[in-house]
Amino acid sequence: MNLKDQLLYKILLVLIVAVSALALFGGIMEPDSALYASIAKNMVLRNDYINIYVRGADWLDKPHLTFWFAAMSFKLFGVTAFAYKLPSFLFGLLGACYIYKLAKDIYNKEIGLISSLIFLSSLHVLISTFDVRAEVYITTFTFAAIYHYYKAHQGSFWHIVAGSLFAACAIMIKGIFVLIPVFGGFIIYWLSTNQWKQLLKPKWWLAIVLIFIFIIPELYTLYVQFDLHPEKIVFGKTHVSGLKFFFWDSQFGRFFNNGPIKGKGDISFFLHTTLWAFLPWSILFYTAVFNLFKRENRINLPSESIFIWVSAAITFLLFSLSKFQLPHYILIILPQFAIITAIYIQKLKDRSLKIFITIQNVLAILVILILSSIAVFFKFDYNYIALVILVGLLIISFIFFKGLSTRILLARSIFISIGMMIFLSGFFYPSVLKYEAGMEAGNWLKKNYPKAKASVLMYPDTYSFDFYANGEPKYFWSYEELTKVKNKEDLIIYTPEAELARLQTEYHTEVLKSFEYYHITKLTGKFINAKTRPQVLEHFYLVKIH
Repeated sequence: MNLKDQLLYKILLVLIVAVSALALFGGIMEPDSALYASIAKNMVLRNDYINIYVRGADWLDKPHLTFWFAAMSFKLFGVTAFAYKLPSFLFGLLGACYIYKLAKDIYNKEIGLISSLIFLSSLHVLISTFDVRAEVYITTFTFAAIYHYYKAHQGSFWHIVAGSLFAACAIMIKGIFVLIPVFGGFIIYWLSTNQWKQLLKPKWWLAIVLIFIFIIPELYTLYVQFDLHPEKIVFGKTHVSGLKFFFWDSQFGRFFNNGPIKGKGDISFFLHTTLWAFLPWSILFYTAVFNLFKRENRINLPSESIFIWVSAAITFLLFSLSKFQLPHYILIILPQFAIITAIYIQKLKDRSLKIFITIQNVLAILVILILSSIAVFFKFDYNYIALVILVGLLIISFIFFKGLSTRILLARSIFISIGMMIFLSGFFYPSVLKYEAGMEAGNWLKKNYPKAKASVLMYPDTYSFDFYANGEPKYFWSYEELTKVKNKEDLIIYTPEAELARLQTEYHTEVLKSFEYYHITKLTGKFINAKTRPQVLEHFYLVKIH
């Protein structure tokens, strides 16, 4: 790699990080992000970092570490959307650093830089910077563990400790299944290269012991909140073990679909999810995978490539066979996808390179046409400025990057991602979030009734109000509960339209403000089209009891 290419790749990295940072200044999306943010907010308000509560009730689903990171950020920067998103953003950058380090060590510096670029510019990583859940943390921790165990395989003891710490962090984000992508690739690599004696080496057994030592904080909190209190009602029953849920129900229970949380699986789900989640690289990635099936294309690759391929393959297969499938799961193996794609891109020459530059050019035009159509039909603020920026970026990429080379292919592809991120974070998401009624209501209430005692009546699925309203809103599961406190001064209720008539007739309420609502993570054509949008909108209200 010459200095000119190296400089270009670093400039592109800076650009993609800069436009990704725009997401830090947007709102928090429902349902999961708002739920997680409200949990962390409750931890800070209660000064209780052991028990997880949602609307006053014990909550058992995800481990604690995601919430601890957010709570620590709230302590430093205040309870804001920016503070919630910042740790995930920083850990995403750390993940890109580990991708670079591993790809550089196994292959070369150029593949390392290209891999980091591909990862940071893939669509689902960009989306996850705005809609922050737990997956960016898991992605970084699992891949960091893989890197350190790779270095430990080469003989460094302290990498065993570092790898085990990162693996433990991944477990305390999602659960025990993350050990499959971490260790699965190594085990198959050792067996396929006749290094099976590695399985007997004390350092790997020490790694397992260290992992279990490092996850003790999570085990302790689960034991204190649930196992010590069999009388608590969780999932509609008593005698629920937090430890059993952590080790079995939340992981294998979902895979076999016999746990308390069930889903419906489709074996092809992640095949078509990857097509959009890994844009603008998905066509190159699928071609790279097919290319690896030919033996002559694998001969000159380092044998360590096996654990990268296998780590991705077994995790992808596990997800595909599971009955519980969500699109953001694919994020966990995008680092491996990025490296596989980078290896293939570096090898492209002449006719193949020309074909893929043409494909990426067509893709860029299609993306701009799709986003432009959304801008026109949605009619969000400054939509024509968004169109000018999109077209301008396309023109810049064609003017400044001409010729037939790897860097032309990469630069034009990165500009697709830059355009998508500016469109999403700068224009689309801010407009869509106006229909997140809970956020709008919480902000309005905080501004106009700062001393109000906020509450929610009869609507369990919206959590943005819980985060944006002052304090920890009280939740009323029934009208009997509301009746007991209806004379409380400054009580203001957030409720759906279905409850409004009863409140007005039985409780003498005053409507303070109405808000339009749509489930914004499930976009449809009717919602995107401004003309048909009123047909799919619901309404929520802030009401005050007199």
